[in-house]
Amino acid sequence: MPHRQEPDRVVHGFPHRAAIGASLTALYRRLSPDGVRRWPTSVPAADVALGDHEDLHLGTQRVAGALVRHLRLPEARMVVTFRRMEHAGTVELTPGPEYFVEVNERFRTRRRDIGAVLAHEITHVLLHRLGLRFPRTAENEILTDVVTAYLGAGWLLLDAYREDGVEHQKLGYLTPEEFGYVLAKRAEAFGEDPSPWFTSQVAYEAWVRGRAEATRERTAPPLAAAGRIERGRYAWERRRGRAGGDAPYAFDGGAPAARVSFPCPVCRQRLRIPAGRTLRVRCGVCAAVLECAA
Repeated sequence: MPHRQEPDRVVHGFPHRAAIGASLTALYRRLSPDGVRRWPTSVPAADVALGDHEDLHLGTQRVAGALVRHLRLPEARMVVTFRRMEHAGTVELTPGPEYFVEVNERFRTRRRDIGAVLAHEITHVLLHRLGLRFPRTAENEILTDVVTAYLGAGWLLLDAYREDGVEHQKLGYLTPEEFGYVLAKRAEAFGEDPSPWFTSQVAYEAWVRGRAEATRERTAPPLAAAGRIERGRYAWERRRGRAGGDAPYAFDGGAPAARVSFPCPVCRQRLRIPAGRTLRVRCGVCAAVLECAA
């Protein structure tokens, strides 16, 4: 599948929110919570760094092997070549055990980003073997970026983002903030802080903005961690039985509302619970236990 590079214009913000949520839900549904927990740590920076004096092809194969092992593809052998093309990289999805990955030849002189290109392409192989995909190509590419980040290799894609007077590059289909958001979701789930790995200042700033968005979701009503102002608005809307247009929750069952639905802050599965009560909720998809003041 082609892996996009965006040298001219970088989109910011969270335009793919729905597709990211669907991707997280699909990942947990396919792997189960125990399956997702098989990736407790991210791929170490040392394993995916290509030295200036290291042979390009041997080093690229070494990095590919490290990513194969990290993504738990023991039978997959990656044959990596470089050629001129429009995209950053592409992979030929076959029954295996060999997979052919092509990397844009511009990365011959951008060795620090080869790991990012390979991470996306090798995650395509993982999803292919899992049979996990969406019908539309654009949504499938977003799924690949989300899974790459959530399973511990996607920090490479965000770190490849640079936007200054010397370099201008972003890899992948998510915005920088969206990569930061998914990495923050992973950090919440595994207690892992990716910030020391960023060598790009703008990548670090995007991580901070994405983390703020993830924090906002974790403290949104009807979750008990919501702030006083948010809880006051929620209570008023529950009494009238109708949520505002920008609210992350929805009511039904009259006024005051009898039930409220909202997305799980971990996997984004829609949950539906009784309103007007304080209770503990267990998500049936990711098994997260949520304290709610509904």
